[in-house]
Amino acid sequence: MEFETLNQLLAKAAQAYRKDDALLYKKDGAWQKISSESWLSRARDLALGLHALGIERSDRVALLSENRHEWFLVDAALQILGAPNVPIYSTLTSGQVAYILKDSESKAVIVSDAVQQKKLAEIRAGLSSLQHVITLDPATAIEGTPLEAVEARGRKEAEKDPSAAERLAKAVTPEDLASIVYTSGTTGDPKGVMLTNRNFVSNVKASLQVLPLGPKDRALSALPYSHVFERMVAHYLYPAAGVSVALAASIDTVIEDLGQIHPTVMTMVPRFYEKMYARVKESAAAGSPLKRRIFDWAMAAGREHGEYRLRRESPPFGLGLRYKIATAVVFKKLHHRLGGELRFFVSGSAPLSKEIADFFWAAGITILEGYGLTETSPVISVNQPERIRFGTVGPPVPGVEVEIAEDGEILARGENVMKGYWKNEAATREAIDSRGFFHTGDIGVLDRDGFLTITDRKKDIIVTAGGKKIAPQSIEGKLKTNAFIADVVVVGNRRSFATALILPNFEKLKLWCRESSVPAESRAHMAAHPRVLALIMEQVEKVNLDFSQYERVKKIALLSEEFTIERGELTPTLKARRSVIESRYKHLIDELYREPKPV
Repeated sequence: MEFETLNQLLAKAAQAYRKDDALLYKKDGAWQKISSESWLSRARDLALGLHALGIERSDRVALLSENRHEWFLVDAALQILGAPNVPIYSTLTSGQVAYILKDSESKAVIVSDAVQQKKLAEIRAGLSSLQHVITLDPATAIEGTPLEAVEARGRKEAEKDPSAAERLAKAVTPEDLASIVYTSGTTGDPKGVMLTNRNFVSNVKASLQVLPLGPKDRALSALPYSHVFERMVAHYLYPAAGVSVALAASIDTVIEDLGQIHPTVMTMVPRFYEKMYARVKESAAAGSPLKRRIFDWAMAAGREHGEYRLRRESPPFGLGLRYKIATAVVFKKLHHRLGGELRFFVSGSAPLSKEIADFFWAAGITILEGYGLTETSPVISVNQPERIRFGTVGPPVPGVEVEIAEDGEILARGENVMKGYWKNEAATREAIDSRGFFHTGDIGVLDRDGFLTITDRKKDIIVTAGGKKIAPQSIEGKLKTNAFIADVVVVGNRRSFATALILPNFEKLKLWCRESSVPAESRAHMAAHPRVLALIMEQVEKVNLDFSQYERVKKIALLSEEFTIERGELTPTLKARRSVIESRYKHLIDELYREPKPV
């Protein structure tokens, strides 16, 4: 199937696969289907309806919405028009929304529910470029035209001129902007990343060459479409391969949805695997001595069998038999929890601990870790089912060149690299050098077989007062595999040693407190108790053994509140904003470095 624009991709996919369940979503507790033909025809009607309102090629249209099936229809309609989609995270504040709408000079905004409509109402007076408000939930609308009315108007336009939508689509070229995606950014104002049709199409084609996807596959989609990772995969890659896409009702219903959809493929972020890993380990530890021995035996068999699978070799008969028994007795429960038919996960957005990838592989569940950025549409590299090396993010995908700069920074070049930053030529020149290489800001290494390993963010590297360099993400990733630790941020820049702010796993901790006669009436009480501090420090010391002396966490402070997007401590893609966290907890951090007073 040949295609050069996103319009051609969707039209040819609809013709090639003709799926009655191209898109599935939940309504009133039941799964609803949208066929590939309906997806395309409704997108064309919406495009004509928007065009009738005055939306022209190159006009920016913002989409302020959580994940829902209308996202697919609206995005496809905007591609037909050649009107760049400006996605806005539903978790952003009204001030952050205002910044993106103003900076992008969006001519229209499509807004979802009452919560998002209220945000828009708060900032509406200051949006001089905004001419149209279109609502997905008209019953709660403060202002605007219902999307259904826009679609109905488009149907009338199509009746008058049946080829109008196709003419609009054909006018769109590979160089036309498909989207302006604002980076969530861990520092400063977000920048608008300009992604063209060519950028997305090149990344789809490259991904199709390395990931075995086809019309028999079903995917459960749960990550936000405002983020380019899930957008490229769910909206473009899956349709191009004929994969049916089911929208998770919410991130909180993923486990329930897995059991109903039985996906064969799925993309998720490391936090999902970390939580599942911790839950399995905790369940095993809470079992009887016999159950613990069976679990340990099964894991040993799984790891040994996994080594043969990695080498693409057949295991000895006895090991194969032990692994079958281990799967039937232990691993089958985990497979069932994940829907029972999963072929592989793809992990992205943040580093995945090698320990977690190894654990799932031993249990017969494949996680293919990949790497990319908004500016690269997004995939730069990914492990492949037939070519896996855990602890790495795989080899670069076809058409993408990767170099490692003298200071260790990862540089990438290819048709997937953005056109530039919207209205910010200085930032574009800083990010893309004269040879066309994009400077990722990540530190990494390429091994002799071409596998890329990310060691840290360039800006996150901690330089101690003694000049030693510490990569905090690797330490944090290891710490988060501990059952007692839910989240952690390692600090220590320009300090004499590394320390950590740790959020305990309070569910696990509460059980320990009861067994140990430690007061557990609240999170704050548990976090403040010296015996709890000693317990968590004991867990940290176990992890410290895996690191050099200067990298080891010497002191910790326990938190009682999770990091949140609302307080600005996390980006919408759940990356820690270290500067915000360090500022908020400065008093705790300073206390960790305070010299004890002489007696």
